[in-house]
Amino acid sequence: MAKAEVEKGFGLLTLEIEVPYERDSSPDGITQGFDNIDLGARYPFYQFVSANGFFDTTLGAAVEVGIPVNSAVSKNAEFVPKVFNDTKLGEHFTAQSIFGYSTLFGGGNDGGLQMFEYGFDFGWAIQHSELPLPGVQQLIPIFELVGETQMNKDNSGQNSLLGNAAFRVNLDTIGRVQPRLGLGFVFPINNNARADVHWGIVTSLVFEY
Repeated sequence: MAKAEVEKGFGLLTLEIEVPYERDSSPDGITQGFDNIDLGARYPFYQFVSANGFFDTTLGAAVEVGIPVNSAVSKNAEFVPKVFNDTKLGEHFTAQSIFGYSTLFGGGNDGGLQMFEYGFDFGWAIQHSELPLPGVQQLIPIFELVGETQMNKDNSGQNSLLGNAAFRVNLDTIGRVQPRLGLGFVFPINNNARADVHWGIVTSLVFEY
């Protein structure tokens, strides 16, 4: 999967648009195309910072709307309300968690499908002063867990869990825009995930301004 994303902040509110392209290979052949165009918003509503600044945690709410493009991998609209937490310990370690409830709209077998989605990201920020790579402000190795549990229909209660070993590169700003590159290796962790995914590569390019 590859995706391009644009983020824009308005005070504490962040709006984003994401355009992903997906290519899946299976014994039945190759399926590829643009996935849903995702429109999202997130807003923090509580932050606590310790007196010495070592512990910094933020709680917030978010919403995502997926607009189908009628490709081979994009047939149904999606609505996902979410809550999230971002925590920083010291200058390097970050932990993020997110929980959402996805509902698909439209026809076909997936119409009306509801999923509980969750994710955990653990990162270690390496600053330019520690690793002076040209044009790079931060290099962040990341390990991610991404799961979903089906809440209705025939496979209700089944859980699928994927791992993602990745890194993100925060590049020097270009004017008011900061590009961020990402690359990850995705792999299944439990049996339900193995039924759908053998392995995968995820790339991302985010522009934040």
